[in-house]
Amino acid sequence: MGLLEKCEQLFNTSNLYEVLGVSKDASDAEVRRGYYKLSLLVHPDRAPGDQQATSKFQILGKVYAVLSDKEQRAVYDEQGVVDEESVTLSQDRDWEEHWRRLFPKITMKDILDFEKKYKNSDEELQDLKRLYLLHEGDMDQIMDSALCCEHDDEPRVRDILQRAIDSKDIPAYKAFTNENAKKKANRKRKAKKEQQEAEEARKELGMDAEDSLVAMIQQRQKSKEKGFNSLISDLEAKYCKKPSAGKRASKK
Repeated sequence: MGLLEKCEQLFNTSNLYEVLGVSKDASDAEVRRGYYKLSLLVHPDRAPGDQQATSKFQILGKVYAVLSDKEQRAVYDEQGVVDEESVTLSQDRDWEEHWRRLFPKITMKDILDFEKKYKNSDEELQDLKRLYLLHEGDMDQIMDSALCCEHDDEPRVRDILQRAIDSKDIPAYKAFTNENAKKKANRKRKAKKEQQEAEEARKELGMDAEDSLVAMIQQRQKSKEKGFNSLISDLEAKYCKKPSAGKRASKK
């Protein structure tokens, strides 16, 4: 299975830019931040033993490798294909070691500090409005995609969006304004199940309170939408050193 097919399987899109949550005209820095943010959420250290997370981490490394190489990115932009035989996409590459060369380790405290800063900010408002428009008011998809949100945040999220509707900032989609009770109940049941799974994992692994919080964040971030760059911008500015110029991959 090629890279594009694997992207479709793991990220529900074969578009490399959509995988990283950036536009086609994104700068190199924006591509790098998109890669960093997503790879941070599925890094093996964050979800030990999660094979799907490990697979996503490896695929994200390959996506970034293609889009960070000027020649390969140009071919992809023009033809919509990637060179599966290139050294860059070699199956023997240690993607975790490559990631650690590019980025430092970010602590869970940094993530939690960001959550406190992000919630109820103007940036969150803009992100929620964008998600609302993207998913045409479908709260299932909005809640699955919104950064730093769990089920308990739903009333707050709904209130934010309703105020935006009332002020004519966004249209009143029926999927949002007339959502039926059954759909809301299913969403609540799904969230409760995820919380129970996180608690069971905590007990099984003997996690302390902080580790438990990490597990819950991991659980709810597995399906998060890919467009939020501010977390990485903030953390990267604080911690990340510019990577040394690497050798450009040559094609076989």
